[in-house]
Amino acid sequence: MPEEKPKTVLSKMAEAGRPPADGVPMSSVRALRQALAKAAQDIIKLPLTVIAVNERRMTLSDLPETLEDHALLAVIEGPAEALGLIALSPPMLAALIEMQTMGRLGARAPAVRKPTRTDASMSADLLDGVLIGFEAALAEMPEIVWAGGFRYASFLDDPRPLGLLLEDCAYRVFEVQLTVGLAGAREGGFMLALPATGRGPGPQKMGVALGEASTPEAGGENDVGEWPEQMSRAVMSTHVTLEAVLHRVTLPLQAVMSFQPGMVLPMSMATLETLSIEGAGGRCIARARLGQQRGFRAARLIAEDADLPLGGVEPPEKVPAASAEHALPVATKKRVEPDAPPAEGSKKGEPAPFTAPGTGAGAAAPEYPQQNDEAPALAMKTGSGF
Repeated sequence: MPEEKPKTVLSKMAEAGRPPADGVPMSSVRALRQALAKAAQDIIKLPLTVIAVNERRMTLSDLPETLEDHALLAVIEGPAEALGLIALSPPMLAALIEMQTMGRLGARAPAVRKPTRTDASMSADLLDGVLIGFEAALAEMPEIVWAGGFRYASFLDDPRPLGLLLEDCAYRVFEVQLTVGLAGAREGGFMLALPATGRGPGPQKMGVALGEASTPEAGGENDVGEWPEQMSRAVMSTHVTLEAVLHRVTLPLQAVMSFQPGMVLPMSMATLETLSIEGAGGRCIARARLGQQRGFRAARLIAEDADLPLGGVEPPEKVPAASAEHALPVATKKRVEPDAPPAEGSKKGEPAPFTAPGTGAGAAAPEYPQQNDEAPALAMKTGSGF
């Protein structure tokens, strides 16, 4: 009897959206069942069996009532800034952590505790795997409009801000009862809540969904007129990494190597409001103002001809190398006015030497001078977050 050749990864992905061999039509409940079991087995080698799935619609005010105490709450983000929620029950979370730390489930379930950000980071791959499998199974179904495009976004340590964080709309809620481990050693729960109104693209063939736009030369079903649209859809769905830069400063390597928690770096007050949106290679593609939305830090894009607050953002400052007799923990730039005499310890026509704040005989903490009508420079501590 000839041996059956193993299927490639691409063939498995292509078969994900096809009707099952047993003739049972694909549905959102069936897709979630398969996605949960497959992601748990493939990603963390955890045997998982779905016992029951209950799908219903809820309002935002009713959503917190379905959450278990000490459940891990993960905010997921989808098309058009849509937000959803995933909740892992304490037994499910404990099994997930045990499989990733010990490679097996313990003889007894650990005590229930409050989830942490570390737990959320360790769960992110599994949650994304479930969402990807859920999306792939429904790629050719009408449900893909509201089920596709969601991925893990952030951890929520308290359910009380849900009313402010999520949009006030109807939600499709899937409550899953499951067992994990061999012979159903433990029982757990999984909850998925997605906005009921879809914002994603409609059903599409798996080749296009996987980014394999067919070309006219390939002799596919799509004619020449459809190929540019498919190619554009495949290219525009790629991800681009952007960085929001508040301020840049150039320091000597000696100063950088001497960084310690508590040291300060001078920053213009204007950098608190105006930042640069940069793409690959540090290319500036837009300007924005720093703010917040829904409890998260946010950046609002501004027009190129808009007035910059406090005189705008200056180009990166280049700090001259420090002299050998001054070992700098942090090099700070001391300005010398044109009519002012040169600083002590420097020669005429040469930059003044740099000293760390509070160093030298009788030295006092430096005061950063004002620039024109700008506010005083801001001292940012290293080793501490904003």
